[in-house]
Amino acid sequence: QALLEAYEQEGRDAGRFGSYVEQFWTDSYLAPDQSVVLNLNPFFVLEEGPDPKTAKDPILRAASLAFSSLKLASLLKHEKLTPDVFKGRPLCMDQFKALFGSCRIPKSGTGVTDEVAVYPESTHVAVLCRNQFYYFEALWQDSGHVAVDEADIAHILTAIQNDANKHPGSATEALGVLTSLPRNQWAKIREDMTSLKEENANAFHIIDSALFVLVLDDAYYPDDIHHAAANMLHGTYKLNDEQQQVGTCCNRWYDKLQIIVCGDGTTGINFEHSAIDGHTALRFVSDIFAETVVNFAQSITKLVHGAGRIPSVIEAKVERVASRPDASSNMDVSPKRLALNIPPSVRKQIFYAETALGDQIVACETVVLEFKRFGKKLAVSNRLSPDSLVQMSMLLAYYKLYGKVVCTYEPVLTKHFYHGRTEAMRTVTPAALEFCEAWMESDVSNETKLEKLRAATKEHSRLVKEAAAGKGVDRHLFALKCIAQRTEDCTVPAFFSSKPWQTLNHTILSTSNCGNPSLRLFGFGPVVQDGFGIGYIIKDHALQYSISSKHRQTPRFTKMLENTLMEMEQLLTPMNNVRVGSCRSTLPRLVPKAATSNNVAPVEVGISGSSSSNTSRDVALVEPDNESVLKPNRLSSTSFSRFLGNVIRRESRHFVIGRTGSGVEDVATEEESKREFFDSL
Repeated sequence: QALLEAYEQEGRDAGRFGSYVEQFWTDSYLAPDQSVVLNLNPFFVLEEGPDPKTAKDPILRAASLAFSSLKLASLLKHEKLTPDVFKGRPLCMDQFKALFGSCRIPKSGTGVTDEVAVYPESTHVAVLCRNQFYYFEALWQDSGHVAVDEADIAHILTAIQNDANKHPGSATEALGVLTSLPRNQWAKIREDMTSLKEENANAFHIIDSALFVLVLDDAYYPDDIHHAAANMLHGTYKLNDEQQQVGTCCNRWYDKLQIIVCGDGTTGINFEHSAIDGHTALRFVSDIFAETVVNFAQSITKLVHGAGRIPSVIEAKVERVASRPDASSNMDVSPKRLALNIPPSVRKQIFYAETALGDQIVACETVVLEFKRFGKKLAVSNRLSPDSLVQMSMLLAYYKLYGKVVCTYEPVLTKHFYHGRTEAMRTVTPAALEFCEAWMESDVSNETKLEKLRAATKEHSRLVKEAAAGKGVDRHLFALKCIAQRTEDCTVPAFFSSKPWQTLNHTILSTSNCGNPSLRLFGFGPVVQDGFGIGYIIKDHALQYSISSKHRQTPRFTKMLENTLMEMEQLLTPMNNVRVGSCRSTLPRLVPKAATSNNVAPVEVGISGSSSSNTSRDVALVEPDNESVLKPNRLSSTSFSRFLGNVIRRESRHFVIGRTGSGVEDVATEEESKREFFDSL
């Protein structure tokens, strides 16, 4: 601990980092000599675009998102991006420095780690189409303002698409697939190419320093959401009759932030994870998606209210080249194709890289579960943490399938600390184990099962709060291990080679919660060979899971998870279930005696709902005109339900039963109404 404190003070004095774990954690991403595909890079799948004219058009969809991304990049250059806030507290924005114009650079040699190069002066965008590289200038060098608008970008991408169609797009020329290799191998190939020709070094610099890579998978149309998720995670695997790779897996540059657009407009991103976390990438995606929504709304309202009725999400200045004729000669925004000199030896390496990536893709299975029976709202209405409930669902699904709980990891945001990233939350607790065991016992009542679920989620929430407050232990222990390893005269404690430590760091269920209404899916690959990678999104009335594994029963686990969620639903109180109180003592206070006279209109209660027995009915109180029935004082929900129950009992002859399932509203008799209503409750 003393060594760690001295190391932290030394780093702060030198201005190298902001926390004791920062450099160690970054190195944990950059040091391993393994492919970043499936092992590191996460992905997002965006919701469909709001404008029906552009949502299915890959060029227009790509142009819209690229334009919004450029505006966001311009804001960052001017340091005008509004800070992230969580529960009223601003979060550290340091990661945004590496969002645009950054690249992971491979380095060769024993004990040498990759590095993340950031190019703050970057003004261009790289484009990948059918394995061909292009780029175009997009920001002004002098001001940092956006130099092209959405229509300009659409014209540029159309020109790129037309040119790419003239080339065979052979996988043997797909330089991007080299970024999927183990890092040392990729570094040596890159070094050989840059030393061979200066034009290669220049081409690599253009790619490395690009603001981002816009990937046009314009010839690929996902068959379903499972294929769409897999395409964003690692690309597609497809062989032609000559056994040549023609899938999208080669049309990538995995060392950078990529915006990927398919032929049907399906859009996602794949990002290099060492410098930015999911929360930062989520802010990026949220802003550019929201901007497309605002643009569509503006196109509707401007004819009536004029331009500017709805403010933009990303308020960045756009100065098209065409609007600055005095400066247009100094800036060429036309697209340019990157011509690289690829020697025969490298072409062989490209082929071997493609076959190795093919093995990874074939070995990995990605399955999507879009559970639409309940979501955040139901959990909250039952006083359960939505995230904790989802965590218990995954733990229980695994327990039901394999009869045991396993190491489960969930990252917790710590960005309210300077240069903070994440802390580890371990889902398996004694309370979680008791919950799983109780759930599997046939003689345990539903009430007990629900109590165990509440206890497990409560404990999970408590630990999450502690982790977010910097009271977790994982990152601290990890830093202690790292400082011991880097100190020559320090012996690494035996604890770090013990079975408990090894178990803790062999994460079978690697999970993460990241999402908002702009995302349809979020996911990543498993972190160990026998594990599952599970990204999930909690929506108001749905839960979205993307589940990946290598050589495990992914569809079966997904189905078990779905069944588990349905079982949980049966124990939760539906949101629209209204309990009728029986306390008569509140009635005289709430309903004056005059309200029962013949001069007061009867109170009608309309009951509407589905004809399904699994759906509780909504109960709506229609107040009479006479305001004396309800005193103007504020009622609690408990008092109101008691009042409603008494009114129902006293005025039962005025019930109206609406059967919305059949589309017909019937007026029942007094006794039928009373019986049907109380049975439904």
